[in-house]
This record gives sequence, structure tokens and C-alpha cells, in this order.
Amino acid sequence: MRQPEPKILASSRHRRMPWKNGGGETVEVAVYPEGSDLAGFGWRVSMATVASDGPFSSFPDVDRTLAVLSGDGMELEIDGIGRQVLGPHGAPLAFPADAPTFARLTGGPITDLNVMTRRGLFAHTLERVSPGAGQRIATSHDWTLLLALADLAVVSGDTPFGLAPLDVLLVEGRCDLRVPLGQAPGDACLIGIDRIHA
Repeated sequence: MRQPEPKILASSRHRRMPWKNGGGETVEVAVYPEGSDLAGFGWRVSMATVASDGPFSSFPDVDRTLAVLSGDGMELEIDGIGRQVLGPHGAPLAFPADAPTFARLTGGPITDLNVMTRRGLFAHTLERVSPGAGQRIATSHDWTLLLALADLAVVSGDTPFGLAPLDVLLVEGRCDLRVPLGQAPGDACLIGIDRIHA
């Protein structure tokens, strides 16, 4: 069966919805199965603006990875793990989404990226990348999502894709992505999601 072509998930079309605990608003970038609610997703990628200190929503049997996209940063107190500090230039942090977690802002509101997968069914990776001209981007996962943090052009086969900040390119299965010559390096987040086969 032929795999779907890569597609752009434009930031203007991301779905906005309240946090599970009612403490703010999240912007849903992608969810699987499509249209799933917060109790039924297999995996979910979202962004949120955190404007005040407070507890994180708990998601039973879910693993999450968090990255700060903008703002000064925040300090997390995670049950069983301890104190962790996240900033816009630091590595993403993976931790259980069902571990009680309290966030304290270190210098004003921040925007974060949140990747969550249902434990035992799906697994994920999240890394920051700065692809430059001629560079290839690996898409060896069941799903790959490339979140642009600046204007970014990529090519799949002969098809060009232009991403504006906070647009996402969604790729299902293996695909050859490359950055065209003449493209200045652009910061992005690269997310890989895989099914766990028994």
C-alpha cells in the first residue's frame, strides 16, 4: 500500500482547547487517532502558553516529553524525579505524564511543546535540529513531525514544502526529506513516533 504524501499542518489551523485541568489553553498540533479526545489518544503533539505557576494535568499511562520554545524557562518539581529546569536552549525533558508535577516560571510566560504517547502502545523521540542547505532529515519512524521555529524549506522527492514558524510537516512512514541549496539554517523540532509491536 502506498504511504500518504507528506502534508503541512498550518499553525493557523491548529485546534485550540482548554487544558485538562482547566488552568489554561493548549494548541493541538496533531493527534492520533484523528479527532481523539484527551482520554482516547494514542499519541498527541501540542503547544501551550504557561503564564503562571501551577500543577500539570495528569495523564494516566502516558509518557511525555517537554521542550520550551520561547520565554525564559520553568522549573519542574516531578514526583519521583525531583527538580528539573527547562529553558529555550536546553534539551527536551522526558518524564511520566502521570507523575504529579508542579511548574514554576523562572522569568515570565513561556510557550512549550508537549509530545505524549500512550505507554506500551507508542513511543516517541523529540530533538532540536538546525537543518542547513543540502542536509537530509531522517524520517525513519512510523510518523515524523517537523515543527518549524523559523521559516524553513524542505523537499520530498520533487515536491517542495515551505514552512512558516510553528507550521508542521507530517510524514507517515519512511520518506527522503532534504533542505534545498540556498536555504539558510532554520531551527526546528523533530518528533518521531512509533507503534510498539508486541
